[in-house]
Amino acid sequence: MRIKSQKDFFAGLMFMALGVAFAWGATNYTVGTGARMGPGYFPLMLGVLLAIIGAAVVFEAMVVETEDGEKIGAWAWQPLVYIIGANVLFGVCLGGIPKIGVPALGLIVGIYVLTFVAAKAGNEFKLKEVFFLATFLAILSYVAFVVLLKLQFPVWPSFITR
Repeated sequence: MRIKSQKDFFAGLMFMALGVAFAWGATNYTVGTGARMGPGYFPLMLGVLLAIIGAAVVFEAMVVETEDGEKIGAWAWQPLVYIIGANVLFGVCLGGIPKIGVPALGLIVGIYVLTFVAAKAGNEFKLKEVFFLATFLAILSYVAFVVLLKLQFPVWPSFITR
């Protein structure tokens, strides 16, 4: 059998690997039963389901004929760096880096940093649209996590709230 769609084949392998990793990691927790689920039940079932979906995608990639074999193109390094960087910066904004003296900047600043950096990954960057999106996401995140779920984490920069 030969691979008829490289994109689907490698995407399916990725799904299978992540599914197996999640299922394996879930076995470190009490799984329980369907009636009395433990903390490992949901990640185990999610991992198994993801691995099954990955296997189906791999099977389809080897059976369904495509025109050009859907070859994998070059890596898009710039968007990859911006998206990963945006998430890392969000984590730094939310918790700071106490070992080197970087203070926590809180949820609101973190959302703005995340949105602006991630928006640079696209082909277009419209400052006004990104600002409105960041504002909407900051308000929505504040309402969802702080007001409704009552989660305890810094909302504003630590040097403002003292």
